[in-house]
Amino acid sequence: MTLFINVDKYNKKAIRTKEKLISICKRHDLKICDNPEEAKLICSIGGDGTFLKSSKLATAPLIGINCGTLGYLTDINPDEIDKAINDLINKKYFIEERMMLKAEIIKENGEIIEIEDALNEIAISKNSFGVVRFDTIVNGRLINSYTADGIIVCTPTGSTAYNLSCGGPIVDPTACILTVTPIAAHTLLNRSVVFSDDALIEIKITELRNNTQAYVLSDGNPYEIRTNDTIRIRKSDKITKIVKLNWQSFVDTIHHKIK
Repeated sequence: MTLFINVDKYNKKAIRTKEKLISICKRHDLKICDNPEEAKLICSIGGDGTFLKSSKLATAPLIGINCGTLGYLTDINPDEIDKAINDLINKKYFIEERMMLKAEIIKENGEIIEIEDALNEIAISKNSFGVVRFDTIVNGRLINSYTADGIIVCTPTGSTAYNLSCGGPIVDPTACILTVTPIAAHTLLNRSVVFSDDALIEIKITELRNNTQAYVLSDGNPYEIRTNDTIRIRKSDKITKIVKLNWQSFVDTIHHKIK
């Protein structure tokens, strides 16, 4: 087995954990490579943010060691690495496939800007005191016109991230749905709406008030948008394969993580 290690370089605990992992891998004659495309397994060491970045490196299965806080995506604690490596060698694991989102910005002049795929969410947000006015269109039909701080389109995996903090529902990460959650909407329809995973969702920016700057965020990576831009979002053909070493259910995870 060949591993590629992606570590949060600003996290001292993660750096120490990487050194520990390398030492354990050497004992088991496991190879560590410098190119994620050559790896059979990608190991993310840090928090959920590092895990999201790791999901974009290559198509190899991904495993997470938690050196962050809650760690919804990173199942392994640093003191469990020895056991984790033994379980991997003895094939005591399973692969869970998670859907991703594909998005593009369609400019007023027809130019199309591709956005990198997201494991958690595609969000429209702003960074000033103004508000964003936009239409939300699903499968060619207008759902609602919003005045809000923004909107989130998330996968089931992303339901416990930005979506949760904005009052959206917690979703089983293996479900096949998309959740749309407005952010601080000035409207009676300020609740999440859930759609099947084959839905085509379009957000048309109709007005940015008070010189507001607005962005599309793909798992936190920003792309600036302007009035009359349309953000088109759908399920991606790509998936993220997550290595699961424990058989803890989704319900157990909620019980232990959310208290």
